[in-house]
Amino acid sequence: MKQWALVTGASSGIGLHLAECFAKDGISLVLSARNEAKLAELAADYMGKYKVDVIVIGSDLSKPNAASELVAKVKAHSIELSYLVNNAGVGTYGLFKDTPVEDTTSMLRLNMEALTVLCSGFMPDLLKTGGKILNVASTAAFQPGPYMAAYYATKAYVLSFSEALAEELADSGVAVCTLCPGPTASGFQAEANMQKSALVQGKRMPSSEDVAVKGYAAMKRNQRVYIHGALNWTMAQSIRFTPRSWATKVVKFISKPVA
Repeated sequence: MKQWALVTGASSGIGLHLAECFAKDGISLVLSARNEAKLAELAADYMGKYKVDVIVIGSDLSKPNAASELVAKVKAHSIELSYLVNNAGVGTYGLFKDTPVEDTTSMLRLNMEALTVLCSGFMPDLLKTGGKILNVASTAAFQPGPYMAAYYATKAYVLSFSEALAEELADSGVAVCTLCPGPTASGFQAEANMQKSALVQGKRMPSSEDVAVKGYAAMKRNQRVYIHGALNWTMAQSIRFTPRSWATKVVKFISKPVA
């Protein structure tokens, strides 16, 4: 029986490379992102190289009802998903008081609401196929984050929701993995206007391909949480033993704008 995977945010960065991991394994794809032209290029490439079927559905999941519409469009193709990858996400950098509320609410809708709606909408498929969910969070999920306060909060939601869902589904045959990368070489920083943040400026970051390949492997082995990189793992664990007020001050210091 043919297996299908839906990958959101599949046109670039981690999502692009996650999609290729599935294609290499002979798993057919539904690719979704705002950049439909780029998705069409990727679809042609994957179909040619890996002989898989690829369906392209352009979608901006930050828009109201877009996630429900994506569920309906996928179901209209009469396919059952074996894999759901909630990779689409965005960040906003800067003080909350200076950030337009429209930008914040759009991010909340994309990072949390869309992910939740897709998990719900495709749950019947995944229960039937004994499938897997890969939700992309971040090392931001483990502590508050001044200068990206709402973004860090959205990723804390993704991690908490995903871990709870994994336990609820423990006896169902459906596995849930949460991928938590640190800063990664992708288009995310430019999209979030983070170029002046001390967190990324002048830093050597892992490639989105490396993060995707290792996150994909973690999903396949049913690991519930995968933190990419030994240093990131150590820092995430250290939060357990650090007063949250201290942790918040540290994040503020390492995230502040630099000249």
